[in-house]
Amino acid sequence: MPNNKNNDEELAEVEVPEDILNDLLEISGVGKTIAVKLYNGNYTEKMSIAVASPTELAADTGIGIATASKIVISARDLCELKYENAYEELKRRKTMERFTTGCNALDLMMGGGIETGSLIEAYGEFRTGKTQLGIQLCVTVQLPKEKGGLNGKALFIDCENTFRPERVLEIWDKYSSILKDREQVLRNIIIAKAYNSQHLTFTVNEIPKIITKHKDRPIRLVVIDSIMKHFRAEYVGRGTLADRQQKLNKVLHRLSNLSIAHNLAIFYPNQVSANPALMFGDPKQPIGGHIMAHASTYRIYLRKAKDNKRIARLVDSPCLPEVEAVFLITENGIEDE
Repeated sequence: MPNNKNNDEELAEVEVPEDILNDLLEISGVGKTIAVKLYNGNYTEKMSIAVASPTELAADTGIGIATASKIVISARDLCELKYENAYEELKRRKTMERFTTGCNALDLMMGGGIETGSLIEAYGEFRTGKTQLGIQLCVTVQLPKEKGGLNGKALFIDCENTFRPERVLEIWDKYSSILKDREQVLRNIIIAKAYNSQHLTFTVNEIPKIITKHKDRPIRLVVIDSIMKHFRAEYVGRGTLADRQQKLNKVLHRLSNLSIAHNLAIFYPNQVSANPALMFGDPKQPIGGHIMAHASTYRIYLRKAKDNKRIARLVDSPCLPEVEAVFLITENGIEDE
């Protein structure tokens, strides 16, 4: 019979980057073996552990639930997650940043631009600008901070085979006086293909490791286009709805934790369906149900207007009014009318 390596030997062969290893070893109860398990489970820093539940941590890493509970408590103590007053929360909120959409009307609607630490959903039928906006954000996030950007990189998870580098270059042309190296603009956008819902879940779980590989210029934006595409295709009929929503909820929960732990803006276009029972009003509804609605920090409804105009309506926000903005889709991307 062949000699199989035991689990400890397999773990010993995994190389954890030194800075990540040292960060994890600061947590009480974490030795090198457990640090490797945490890394394999895509927990690469204390904050990602602090915002996880013990059950989730145990399931993702294979660590016992009692040990996972101690690790989570220790990480929360180190990250100083505790009760605080509203003034302290206001100071924490000031660490969040915003970057421009490239359209003044949309920036104004969003209270100054796309906010980090948030999940932003944009839903609408085809040709309303969902993918266009996602691609444009991959460019504007690279702008210097004094020009409205975050001087960061973007991660684009492509579920619909809609990403086109040629479109990036068309949008870049508008910013070529600021972002002079067009090849570098393309290199600052990391692409991942997701071929089914299980692969999408895996790709989302791998985001922390991707982030650690790009510390020279941090990833500040994640785009998932579109987040419901595979779930909608693979789970058909009412009998599969509960299973679909449970798996979708897990993906959204992980994205929410990632946005907080890494101060990311996460933008995901969403598809719509028509409600035949609706007699009056707009029959188009975003798919994903209440789970999607509750998870999104900001919800934007995009619809077509006359000529080349599009209308964006901010339909949900924790702090902004429901308001509309008009924009154009041109050769250089999304612009003011």
